Amino acid sequence: MKQTSTIEHKGTITDITQGKIIVELNVLSACANCHSKSLCSLDSAQKIIEVFDNGFSYKIGETVNVIMRQSLGKKALFLGYILPFFIILIALIICTNLDLSEGLAGLISLATLIPYYASLYLFKNKLKKEFNFSIEKI
Repeated sequence: MKQTSTIEHKGTITDITQGKIIVELNVLSACANCHSKSLCSLDSAQKIIEVFDNGFSYKIGETVNVIMRQSLGKKALFLGYILPFFIILIALIICTNLDLSEGLAGLISLATLIPYYASLYLFKNKLKKEFNFSIEKI
């Protein structure tokens, strides 16, 4: 059986509600070793992940591993960055071929992202089911 590669981060459970567990991840940035990190508020970021309860018993404040399949990360990258880039590019090419001014072509190309991201928002529940995280005790 082929082992799927995963992405793992340590996190702390901050809330447990009806079938959902809220986990806060501490993601350290590349400037973690910087001598002025105490003056800068950007040295670490707090990410909040919603995980569906897997039937195990967890407590608030418990440290867990948050796991996601690596292929889902690639799909999220595609939906969030790569596909919108190509939508803008294709719209820009079409608009310039229609002999529109550069400014208008740029605005129309950017405006094509409005229905794209609106459709992502409309399908957020379906995407939430697909992009699911799991947790395991450490």
